[in-house]
Amino acid sequence: MAREIDPRLFRRVMGRFATGVTVITARDGEDVRAMTATAFMSGSLDPPLCIISVAKRAQMHKVLLKAAAYGVNILADGQEEYSIHFAGRQNRELVIGFDEIAGVPLLADACGRIAAEVAARHECGDHTVFIGHILHMDSDNRPPLIYHSGRYGSFVPRLTDGTLPEFW
Repeated sequence: MAREIDPRLFRRVMGRFATGVTVITARDGEDVRAMTATAFMSGSLDPPLCIISVAKRAQMHKVLLKAAAYGVNILADGQEEYSIHFAGRQNRELVIGFDEIAGVPLLADACGRIAAEVAARHECGDHTVFIGHILHMDSDNRPPLIYHSGRYGSFVPRLTDGTLPEFW
């Protein structure tokens, strides 16, 4: 029998994993809904899939259960204000633009954008995992916004000998 894990320990250990910051977007009727999320990953190259995990208590969870598609917007270094805004501390002065691509609202100013149709939903404890079949992707060359141990940071690349591991 597995022993109980203290939620504070869980958050502290999981917070040691540095991650990019995304804003998940979806249509809710005529409205666009969005939330900040770090639980995002690539799922498959063939077919092209991406995965997000959303807490069942999040307002966005109800939207995604009904949505046929969602967007993943990868924030660029310096876009902390978007992350904070879509995490629930709204900044009414922040100007937010959306583009509609493949029927999915995407942030106009994200450094990476993905439009995906929902291929599957799986309950996973207090979250639901949404698997999306990628319909559209684009990006620019800005470095990503990084989140680690409750703080935002920047990616500083190291020099390499030119050989990179193949993760696919």
